Amino acid sequence: MALKDILPSKLGFGAAPLGNMFRAIPEDEALATVEAAWNDGIRYFDNAPFYGAGLAEIRMGEALKGKPRDNYVISTKVGRIVLDEVDEAPRDNGEKGDVFANGRPNKVINDYSHDATLRSIDDSLKRLQTDHIDIVWVHDLAQDFYGDEWLTRFDEARTGAFRALDRLRDEGTIKAWGLGVNRVEAVELLLDLDGPRPDGSLLAGRYTLLDHDRALERLMPKVADRGLGIVVGGPYSSGALVGGPNFEYAPATPEILSKVAAIKAIADRHGVSMKAAGLQFALANPAVAAVIPGASRPQRIAEDTAALNEVIAADFWHELRQGDLVSASAPLPL
Repeated sequence: MALKDILPSKLGFGAAPLGNMFRAIPEDEALATVEAAWNDGIRYFDNAPFYGAGLAEIRMGEALKGKPRDNYVISTKVGRIVLDEVDEAPRDNGEKGDVFANGRPNKVINDYSHDATLRSIDDSLKRLQTDHIDIVWVHDLAQDFYGDEWLTRFDEARTGAFRALDRLRDEGTIKAWGLGVNRVEAVELLLDLDGPRPDGSLLAGRYTLLDHDRALERLMPKVADRGLGIVVGGPYSSGALVGGPNFEYAPATPEILSKVAAIKAIADRHGVSMKAAGLQFALANPAVAAVIPGASRPQRIAEDTAALNEVIAADFWHELRQGDLVSASAPLPL
């Protein structure tokens, strides 16, 4: 089944901030944010065990436990197991550094095997307080794309997680599966493999106003040709697009900040919000099934909903293109 047939709307909710991403979020604030998303009509919620070592799933489970389960879609991820054991040592999260330093102290291990995939789903079901998960993404396979760890991890997933998820989808236990990564190369490689039949993938940070060339040229046409779909995560590029200090989980470089300033200058002239520009740019690509900005404050939900519906004049997009701030071949919402 195509992702667009499973997902209830173009705008979803990315739960990474609920895992105390970048800051410790009070429990009531986290729950109120999910409630605000529900009240604004959002019915697609994406999560992962990695987000705060299970904290985001626990909070989402608590927030949604009274909602009619058939009225919303949940995706979560496999590839990491959250243990009961507490890990006092600093975590090596690769390029994601210590973004979840304020999460639960539980030890998290990488495991993309068949049995670990089934265990991860069972654990997520408990934390989310639900009886089924609609979509499962294989998480962060390409975090170290050019290193030996990446090669080993992908091979383990090829014979483990991919086969397990193929079977669960064919049996009707889940509706769809794919990768949940922030590297185009991983999705390309999966699509080129014989055997696994993913339904799409979640691509974080690689199809945004600030970074889209590689995905546009190499991935999106292949996804569209196969009738699959991409869920765009991180449409605000870790917050950099909307005035935050971070890009790709780290302090934004002067080059990125300069590009943001150039886009914002044009947006200000046309009375366009940066959130609207980011969301509507991603959704203009026909291969994109949904976009899932993260939020940790209730008021951010209303901003995202308003951004999705904001009317943007064609002149704004033309000026971005003329300034080489978007690719010449990128679909635009003209």
